Amino acid sequence: MSIFEKYLSIWVALAMVAGIALGNLSPALVGTIAAAEVANVNLVVAVLIWAMVYPMMIGVNPKSLRDVARQPKGLAITLVVNWLIKPFSMAALGVLFFEVVFAPFLNPADAQQYIAGLILLGAAPCTAMVFVWSQLTKGDESYTLLQVSVNDLIMVVAFAPIVAFLLGVTDIEVPWSTLILSAVLFVLLPLVAGLWTRSHLGDEARIAAFLARIKPLSVIGLIATVVILFGLQGQVILDRPTVIAMIAAPILIQSYGIFFIAYGAAYAMRVPHRIAAPCALIGTSNFFELAVAVAISLFGLNSGAALATVVGVLVEVPVMLTLVAFANRTRAKFSLTDAKGQAS
Repeated sequence: MSIFEKYLSIWVALAMVAGIALGNLSPALVGTIAAAEVANVNLVVAVLIWAMVYPMMIGVNPKSLRDVARQPKGLAITLVVNWLIKPFSMAALGVLFFEVVFAPFLNPADAQQYIAGLILLGAAPCTAMVFVWSQLTKGDESYTLLQVSVNDLIMVVAFAPIVAFLLGVTDIEVPWSTLILSAVLFVLLPLVAGLWTRSHLGDEARIAAFLARIKPLSVIGLIATVVILFGLQGQVILDRPTVIAMIAAPILIQSYGIFFIAYGAAYAMRVPHRIAAPCALIGTSNFFELAVAVAISLFGLNSGAALATVVGVLVEVPVMLTLVAFANRTRAKFSLTDAKGQAS
C-alpha cells in the first residue's frame, strides 16, 4: 500500500485546509474555476475526475466474469447489499437526520442538498480502494476483481435510475439530462476507455506497468478536486463547522451498518473469509470520485451536495481501517467456512 493510500485521511484533511485557505486568499481564482462550465459540467473538475476514474477502469477485467460460478454466494451478497440495500438505507438515513434530527439547526434548502450528496454516495459502490482493503485482509484478489468488474458494469445502467428515483422520493428536483450526461461522462466513457486501453496494451504485465505510471494522476486529481471544493465551501465551513459533524453522522452509521449486514450474511452463508472480508468491505466503501463528480454536475461546485460527498472521503478511510482490523481479528471464526469453501 502506497504512502498516499495508507494516509489518505491526512492528505484529504490537508487538502481541505489548503482549499479553505485558497478560498479566502484568492477568491477570484476559485471563482474563475467555478465559472468554467459547459452544459452544467465544470470542465476543470471533469478533467480531474477523469484523472481519478480512468486508471480504475483500466483495472476492470472482463475475463474475470467467467469466474461468476466460483463462490457465487460472495458475489450475490455484494450485489444485494450494493444495489438493493445500500442506496436506499443511505437515503433513509439522510432523510432521518436532515429532515428530523438536525432539522431545527439547518436551512431546509441546505438539508435537501446534504441528503442529495448522501444519496450519490450510497448509490456508488467502491471500485478502487476496495483492492487496498482486500489486500489488508488477505482477500482473494481475483475474486475481488470479479466483484468490482460486475459492479462497474451494473453501475453503467443502474446508477442514474437509482439516483433519480431516490432524489424524486426525497422531493429533490431531478435534472434528468444532467444526470444522464454525468453517468455517461464519468462512468460509461471511462469504462469504454479503460477497456480499450486494456485491449491495446495486451498482456497483464504491460497493463500493470502502465497503471503504475499513471497512478499519480489519480492522486493529483483527488487532492486538486478536494482543494477546489473546499475553496468554494471555505467560508461556510469556518462559519459552521458543526455541519461537517452533522454530515458525518449518517455516513458513520451507514458504513458500520452495511459492513455488519454483509459480513454477517457471509458468515451465515459459510463464505470463506478470503472472499467474505472483501465482499463486506466493497459494499461499505464508496466510489467517492463518481459521487463528487455527479454532485458538482447536478448541483454545482459550491453546493451542499458536493460538500457532503467530500465529507464522505474524509470519513471513509479511518472507518474502513477499523473494519479491516475487525475482519482480521475475526478471521479464525471463518476457519471452518474457509475449509468447507476450499473443499467445495
